[in-house]
Amino acid sequence: MAFGQPRIEYKTNAQMRSMHEAGLVLSRALDAAVAAAAPGRTTKDLDAVFAAVLKDAGATSNFLGYHGFPATICTSVNEEVVHGIPGGRVLQDGDILSIDGGAILNGWHSDSARTVIVGTVDPEDQRLSDVTEAAMWHGIAALATGKFIGDIGNAVDDYVTSVPGKALGILEDYVGHGIGSEMHMAPDVPNYRTNHRGPKIRPGLCLAIEPMLVRGGIETAVLEDDWTVVTTDGKRSCQWEHSVAVHDKGIWVLSAPDGGAAKLAPLGVVPVPIP
Repeated sequence: MAFGQPRIEYKTNAQMRSMHEAGLVLSRALDAAVAAAAPGRTTKDLDAVFAAVLKDAGATSNFLGYHGFPATICTSVNEEVVHGIPGGRVLQDGDILSIDGGAILNGWHSDSARTVIVGTVDPEDQRLSDVTEAAMWHGIAALATGKFIGDIGNAVDDYVTSVPGKALGILEDYVGHGIGSEMHMAPDVPNYRTNHRGPKIRPGLCLAIEPMLVRGGIETAVLEDDWTVVTTDGKRSCQWEHSVAVHDKGIWVLSAPDGGAAKLAPLGVVPVPIP
């Protein structure tokens, strides 16, 4: 008998449908925050836009107050990888911005992140964002076809390392996670190839899959605010994330209005609505 392994929470179909409702609210809030991202706006402005959508939908933020976090979203700019705190920082033309947010509706959580380039687009930043997003979808596709959690990280790693051109780094300090009645739950979901296959993929499993890529080295540090994670070489970074459910008929991307159909089709995966 194994000891010390965190218990995985497996959801019923009804619970996963509730998580999808939370995911739809979250998707609308991220739509609004991304649309508001423009030169001259502050990261606090985006936080207010996001929070207003949650309030109108009767949802609450699972970020606000989490271990003392003071905002409803994380806004990570340029060399900031994750957990940036919204505030008075004014967005500049050419910034690459990752917006990570979550929503709770009727006790069930969703978690998702997107990256947007503000104003003038640097082709290398666009490549970084495109590869990170595609890596996420390859990981999600592996959840549909694989047998173990480790298959997700293998798929992300294999895709990123296969992309032509200058190599991008896959962050190893932070990983994806289980999600459900809490935001962060077992199991961990690495975004890179490891020697551990991890738990078996089975119906009722819900995961937040969130690769984080960098244009330079993968070493990171935490700033004095005890939240903001930055690349130590100052190179730019990117994050994309979706919450995904496994049920007995297939998978469904909980934080995408179409369940992930459009992005998964080129990968040969057809998501199935939760029965």
